[in-house]
This record gives sequence, structure tokens and C-alpha cells, in this order.
Amino acid sequence: MTADVVVRGGTVVDGTGAPGRAADVAVTDGVISEIGQGLSGRRELDASGHMVTPGFVDIHTHYDAQVFWDPALSPSCWHGVTSVVAGNCGFSIAPVRPEHRELLVRTLQHVEDMSPDTLFAGVPWDEFETFPQYLDSIEARGTLINFACYVGHTAVRIFVMGEAGYERAATDDEIRKMQAVIADAMAAGAAGFATSSSPTHSGDRGRPVPSRVADLAELRSLLEPLRDSHKGVAALLPGEKVTHADVYELQRATRRPLTWTALLTVKGYPWHERIMKANTEARAQGIEVWPQVSCRPLTFQMNLREPFTFNMRAAFQELMDRPDDVRLKAYRDPAWRARAWEEMQGTRGALPMNFDSLAVAESPTRPDLIGRKVTDIATERGVTPLDVMLDVSIEENLETRFTSVLANNDPEAIAWLLPQDTVLLGLADSGAHVTQLCDACFATDLLGNWVRDKEVMPLEHAIHKLTGEPASVFGLHDRGTLEVGKAADVVVLDFEKVAPGPLRRIRDFPADGERLVADRPEGISHVMVNGTVIREDGTPVDAALAARPGKLLRSS
Repeated sequence: MTADVVVRGGTVVDGTGAPGRAADVAVTDGVISEIGQGLSGRRELDASGHMVTPGFVDIHTHYDAQVFWDPALSPSCWHGVTSVVAGNCGFSIAPVRPEHRELLVRTLQHVEDMSPDTLFAGVPWDEFETFPQYLDSIEARGTLINFACYVGHTAVRIFVMGEAGYERAATDDEIRKMQAVIADAMAAGAAGFATSSSPTHSGDRGRPVPSRVADLAELRSLLEPLRDSHKGVAALLPGEKVTHADVYELQRATRRPLTWTALLTVKGYPWHERIMKANTEARAQGIEVWPQVSCRPLTFQMNLREPFTFNMRAAFQELMDRPDDVRLKAYRDPAWRARAWEEMQGTRGALPMNFDSLAVAESPTRPDLIGRKVTDIATERGVTPLDVMLDVSIEENLETRFTSVLANNDPEAIAWLLPQDTVLLGLADSGAHVTQLCDACFATDLLGNWVRDKEVMPLEHAIHKLTGEPASVFGLHDRGTLEVGKAADVVVLDFEKVAPGPLRRIRDFPADGERLVADRPEGISHVMVNGTVIREDGTPVDAALAARPGKLLRSS
């Protein structure tokens, strides 16, 4: 029988970890119909000299809102990603009542750097309130690549408790109501339940996000619907009330895979070794906990209009949600500056800020400053590094951007972590912090920089970690490997050339919203989603977006 499409002449790396082999891949009616030599099809994709792999899975995204105005889910779709999981950190945009939409938007503004104007303009808020309605709305509109989503703790807390979700512990009755909401979401196909206890997550008016108000007992109760439904993944950020040690007891009680964000490296601090030792010991006891690791340094480009990395300090927290004129007045005030500088030194309960890691990234009027460390400029001027940032930002109406590497800055430790069998590749944060970073290109970075150039693991193992491994953990049994009968999510890549390409800043979001993108990857030749070619010869296929071949991946 003649197939619809044949990927001809490549080396098949099937996602199981097995060695690559020369073979053609035939696709019929959206699934892989045959793998072998000399296959024929009505359409052929040339894979000569290339690797043929399953589509990549990005398990840590925040495309919850972007999916409505950008069904391509870019930049992920340009880098060989064919399936994404949204709703991470507990910040799904459903469930949500009409009276709580603005509160939820303000939360997303501060924790995930999402523009309120873009969210209000780009999300069809009148189409959904419950989580099942949200999934139905996405499915009705369609996507270019496959989409799954957690139901989020913060959203559920606000849905049940309203403003009180930010302020106090839940009552027993409120916990029962939240359990019912989560059970309904799981029945509708939610990927699982996500939450955060991280002290970095401050939302509306600088307050801890609602999931941070919850204690361990509440979280344990809210994971029961996953246990009872026998499906879904629990995802969390350990922190204040839920510690890294707690994740093992939670997984044992829930009896579902648990993943947490993020096992990052800090040069000179072997925290990652202690975590991996504990995780390996737990895995030997049958406790399925998956720390997420990243191949990308955690690098932010922020301005002082929305200084994400400074907002843990009280002086900056009090300016959250305040208009620019109020912020500028504070920045000019010597007393405010003195207090902020004191907090930056590690007083008043805050961690010290490493200003030596900060440099000027973008400056509309001072190109001579771009690339320079703020500490060097401060020495020249005889002022503090904070004064430099404030002075330049005031001159440029808060448009100046500063880059800093916050964590994951130990290449040797990263190289040690990436191949580990008990970790998942995650923390791309695709769709979040869009003006400050772009790590949606993690797969092409991993394959080019870490696998080809640094040789941290064999290609077959890297492909497994991008495809078969996450698909198995998330129960995506119909995809993740190249096998007859499975969905035809396929990537054809030139291993000698694959790379993420450059970053650039564009304005293509609703309400003239801006973002950083990596839209020119190298070495990604062809991509198929459920048998539809969405990228051919290194170029996106415009007609594919109209067809929207992606599927809503409902847990089952």
C-alpha cells in the first residue's frame, strides 16, 4: 500500500534509546504505518544524511494564554517540539470566575512576566470558566502542535476562595470544593495538578501567590483526585511550606509520577549532588520523583519597569502594580535608594544580590554601555551598581534592559546532570517571561551544544530524554517513539548543524506586546505533527497552521 508520506533515506533514532538504523518511515492517516527499506509514498521528504526522530516534548511551558492568539505555540514549534505541557507552577488560567479574571491576570503579570494588556486582548475569557470548558475551547480552535495542560493550584484557590485565596488557610469545606474542581479537571483530561511553594513567586501587589499560602496538609488533600483517578502527573516547586524532602512522601501517598522544578546548578555549591543522592535512594524504594534539569543557564533580560529578579526585596515589592510615575518617583528618591541598596546587601531578610552578574543588555540611547557590567560602570562613576541601573533606567524611561545569570551557571555540573536516568529535561518556561528570556529553544541547544559539541551523552540517549522518556512519564502512550501504529510526530534534523540560532526581540503579540524569540534555528529540516508536515526544508509550512493538526492531549 502506498503511504501518504515517506521520510526517505535517514537514520532512524526511534526515541527508545536504541542505536540508530538506516530506514525509511512511512506515514498513513496520521500514524506511522511502516518502518523499513525502500518504502513508497505519494509524498516524500528527503532525510539523506539526517537523523529521523520522534517529535520533542516540552514538559514545562506556560502557553496557557498564548495558545489562543498563537496556535502555532512558537517558538517551540520551530525547534522540533511537537507536544507541550502548560499550566506549570500552578498558574493555569482556568478555572476562573468573571469577577476574578483581573486578579488572575495580575498574578500572571508578576510571576510569569505576561503583559496584562496582551492577556486581556488575546484570551477569549467569555468562552470558559471551568477547566473542562477551557480545554474544550482550545480543542475547538485547534493548534499546530499537541497541547496538554495541568490544572493549577493558584487558579483553583482563587476560583474557590476568591481574594481570600491570597490571604488565609482554606477551611475543610473549601478544601473539599477544591478537590471537586480538581477531580472535574482530571475527568476532563488535565495533565495533572501543578503548584508552587517557591519564595520567588509573588503575585498581585507583591503578595505571595495563593499556592504559597497553602500548607502541606492542603497540598496532600488536593493531590487525592490524581490518586483516585489513577492518572496525571503532580508538578511542584518546593520552597517554604513544601520542602524538597516532602516530595517523596507526597509521591508515595499520591501514587502518581511527581516532578519538581528545578534542579539548577550554582557554581561552587554542590547542592545538586545531595539532591541526586536522595533521589536515587528514593527511586530504589520505588518512589517515582523526577527533578527537572535544564541545559540552559537561567539568564534574564529585565528592565526596571518589571524587575522580576528584584521583586523579592520589600522596596521593590511595594512598587508592584504601581504606575510608572510612582515607580520613577521612588527611583529618584535618595531615601528609597538607600533602603533598596541595604536590602540588596542581604539585610532585612533578603538574599544578597550578585551585581557582578548584571550587565547592560539593551539601551536605546547609550549603545556604548551594552555588554558592560554594571559594577564596572559603578566604579567609574563612584556610585553603587544599583544607582547605575536606576540612573540609566530613569534617563531611558525604564526601557533599559539588564542581563543576569541567576543560576545554572556550572557547566560541569550541568553536563553531569543531563544524562541522569532519574531526571527530566524541563524548565524551558516557554511562553513565560517572554520579554526577559527565551529558553523554548532548549532542544536544539541540547543537541548541538551539549550532545554534538560537548559529547555529554550519546545522541540516542539525548533523543530518548527529549521524546520517549517524557512521553512515558506523562502517559502519552500513542507518541514519543517511532513505532508502527503510533502518532506520526516526526523530526528530521541535521545533527552536524543543529543549533538554536540567535535571539531577537519582536512585537507580534496582542496589544503590541513584545517578546524574545529564537525563530531561526539551524538544522531542523522537516517536522510532522500527526502526519501533517508543518516544517519542510527548514521553513514553516503556512498551510499547516490553517489545518491545525495538533491534538489536545487529554490524560486517560
